[in-house]
Amino acid sequence: MNFKGNPVFFLFSRSNKISIMTDGDYDYLIKLLALGDSGVGKTTFLYRYTDNKFNPKFITTVGIDFREKRVVYNGRGPNGTPGKAFKVHLQLWDTAGQERFRSLTTAFFRDAMGFLLMFDLTSQQSFLNVRNWMSQLQANAYCENPDIVLIGNKADLSDQREVNEQQARDLADKYGIPYFETSAATGQNVEKAVDTLLDLIMKRMEQCVEKSQVPDAANGGNSNKLDGEKPAEKKCAC
Repeated sequence: MNFKGNPVFFLFSRSNKISIMTDGDYDYLIKLLALGDSGVGKTTFLYRYTDNKFNPKFITTVGIDFREKRVVYNGRGPNGTPGKAFKVHLQLWDTAGQERFRSLTTAFFRDAMGFLLMFDLTSQQSFLNVRNWMSQLQANAYCENPDIVLIGNKADLSDQREVNEQQARDLADKYGIPYFETSAATGQNVEKAVDTLLDLIMKRMEQCVEKSQVPDAANGGNSNKLDGEKPAEKKCAC
């Protein structure tokens, strides 16, 4: 993805198109949404990722909150060779898991570009509810197959574990998404899980850019039509 002039970043709009904006401090703005039942550790997970600290005294999130972090994403060139490094500004949205906030949190689904779907390894019920969260994602996200990473949190509490690792991996395989067991307390796999999601998003955006650059003759003459064209179907890639 080579662009001349000012740095650029992309946003998925409600019409499932990519918008290009300029900013001097970073190349991309990426919005991620953490979701899952109340008490699975979404807030402490995001705090560990952004501040590399663990605060066990966080109270239940009411509605929506968010944290931010700047990272460098190293792209890949042909044959896996190192590509250009991009400065990425991450907005990590923290959602309330309680049912009474569900209509509020789902309103943010379409604006998110990737999802950290979390459950508590010490709570079988939170794992069973992953299927309900997936159904809501498929109904409300920017497309039917959004970029998702499944996370089993609180891996440090091995003596309280209720969810078998293979059980969780089987569910992730069913949905075709990566799975990580994490601990906000120790930092285990927290950064790796977010990095994996960011990599999925960046690759999806790169594919979208490549499609938008297809010559008119091969694209039905519509390669540069962004305004006023028929909105893309929900099942499309971008």
